[in-house]
Amino acid sequence: MKNLDTDRSAGEIFRTTLLLVSGFWAAEFLICCLLWVTLGVNPIEYIPIKLIILLLSIAITMIITYIIAYMRNINLIIQVFICFILSIIASTITSTSDYYLFNTFHPSLSIEYNLENFCYTLFYGLSLFFGWSSFFVAYLYNLEIRAHERRLAASREEALAAKMQALHYQINPHFLFNTLNSVVGLIEEGAPANASRMVMSLSSFLRSTLELDPLRDLPLADELALQAEYLRIENERFSDRMKVTLRVPPELEGALVPSLILQPLVENAVKHGLGYSSGNLEIVISAFREGQSLKLLVENASMVTEEFNVEKKAGLGIGLSNVALRIQTRFPQAGTLVAGPVSPSRFRALLTMPLRLA
Repeated sequence: MKNLDTDRSAGEIFRTTLLLVSGFWAAEFLICCLLWVTLGVNPIEYIPIKLIILLLSIAITMIITYIIAYMRNINLIIQVFICFILSIIASTITSTSDYYLFNTFHPSLSIEYNLENFCYTLFYGLSLFFGWSSFFVAYLYNLEIRAHERRLAASREEALAAKMQALHYQINPHFLFNTLNSVVGLIEEGAPANASRMVMSLSSFLRSTLELDPLRDLPLADELALQAEYLRIENERFSDRMKVTLRVPPELEGALVPSLILQPLVENAVKHGLGYSSGNLEIVISAFREGQSLKLLVENASMVTEEFNVEKKAGLGIGLSNVALRIQTRFPQAGTLVAGPVSPSRFRALLTMPLRLA
């Protein structure tokens, strides 16, 4: 029954299901006892055999339950049909066992084994097993809906938090301070055209970031355009040391990605690639498809010092941890971030998410 609900453990779901199955058949047992008393039959004579049939029914029901859980992702009509077939088989087994037990241990209590009585017992058992199967299918759907609602709520909260923290993670005061200082420096150096380009790029980047709807995904082309605005600012500051390469196939430009999901990865590449580099920095942003998954790769190559390697092995840091949390919350089963040094001169961050085309 694994993966029935990503927010609950498999052991908890198994225990809950076992309690539900036991309660279901215990209720049926008590109802039968009350019915026997109402009809003037002494239930004491029937209870031992009834208990054996009860345990057999619980075991068969758990098997049916496991099969239903295993096929929960198939079409609902097919699920109902399979449940009906399984209920017929289960009812046939318990009805036949009930007949042989009575005739073996209490032949004086057994009824005539004719077609009418067999069909009555068969359809009674069928209604019980099919009723449980229908209930459990509905229970699984309830679990999935509740899990989806929790994931959606968490995703919305994360998106809103990402919007509120955008200036902290993507446009922090240190970045703004350096950018404005660079503008002043360009003006003092008599390069007003460069200063103007930097101001325009900064303005465009700020406007684009603040206008984003955090609850909507962006086509990959739009996300890359946003990163290009950011890189244009950095390029004005480090044009002699930084080279950026994009490797994105045209067919993936329409793939949907969470807004600003690449920003911390690109900023991390610029900040740490240049901050811990003794030479030029090359940043490569690439995208490729692997089955039904979209892979986004951000690499920075430079002469990285040992200090940088030690720091990166210690953890992801605030920006990358934020990306990892967002991608895992949005895509619990298929969203991952793997980041770290791949050589003394190269750092790599790899994002994986389901491929969804606009």
